[in-house]
Amino acid sequence: MSASIPKKAMSNTYTIFFMIVLSFACALILSILASVLEKPKEVAKELDRSKQMMIAAKLLDHQDYFLVQDAQGKYLSANYEEGRLVPSNSPQMATNRQLLDIYSKRIIPLLVDKEGNIKTFEEEKINYNDYLVAYRKTGYYQLPLMLIYKILPNLIDKESSINSAAEGYVIPINGLGLWDAIYGYLAIKPDGNTVIGISWYDQKETPGLGANISEAYWQSLFPNKQIFQQNADGKTDFKSAPLGLTVIKGKVAESLGTTPKANSAIDGMAGATLTGNGVTDAYRNVLAPYRPFLIKLHHTYSLSQEKIHG
Repeated sequence: MSASIPKKAMSNTYTIFFMIVLSFACALILSILASVLEKPKEVAKELDRSKQMMIAAKLLDHQDYFLVQDAQGKYLSANYEEGRLVPSNSPQMATNRQLLDIYSKRIIPLLVDKEGNIKTFEEEKINYNDYLVAYRKTGYYQLPLMLIYKILPNLIDKESSINSAAEGYVIPINGLGLWDAIYGYLAIKPDGNTVIGISWYDQKETPGLGANISEAYWQSLFPNKQIFQQNADGKTDFKSAPLGLTVIKGKVAESLGTTPKANSAIDGMAGATLTGNGVTDAYRNVLAPYRPFLIKLHHTYSLSQEKIHG
């Protein structure tokens, strides 16, 4: 008489088999979902980076309303109309389509060499998207051809505005915070020295402390600061002046008053000294290789002002 297989052993075999099949099925589903969601995630990231750059460039505020400059340089709320921005007393929140359209019309990526000369991606035969992905972590400022963005005037026809005078430039900034890498943007005026605005689009700092670098109230301290530090007499030697923005411990008004150093200093964040140091280092390290470009900007701007004022 043959021995029969115990029911318990059969039950264990089926359980193990079922778990293996279930595990494979779950892994397959997760893999498919990851693949399906990869494109939307990249689109969302690209949209957020575009928004953050526009915030730094003062084309958009932190509540997703468009901004436009008047003749006196004051930023006004604006609405999207036929591909351009028009001042409005009753602004409407920007849609994603409008935001991306204004971004494509008003901001163009360019390259800058170590002598401060501007070049296009096309003439250098470099694919912009490949370049962007390949060097984001190491930093574009370390390359022979560094990344810069030109802020174009508020015109409908992009082709006619590419060669027109810039409203400013945006420099990608990266460094190390307390816990991890930080990535952001710094927009400067055509004088090559005055800050338009800043943003930080990727950071993992402590919520309520270092993470405040992403908050509107702290970023609002940067406009009109000078990236070239003035001498004690209030003059600036662009060839040798310390370059960057310094996040100090405490308040600028209390520590530096109205001294020239105050023009390049930012209030610190309580309990986030190390994050502030990381931000300071990021601006100093990234801006250093751009000095020849910034000096050229300032020289061109100074000549244009001399012509205007006789």
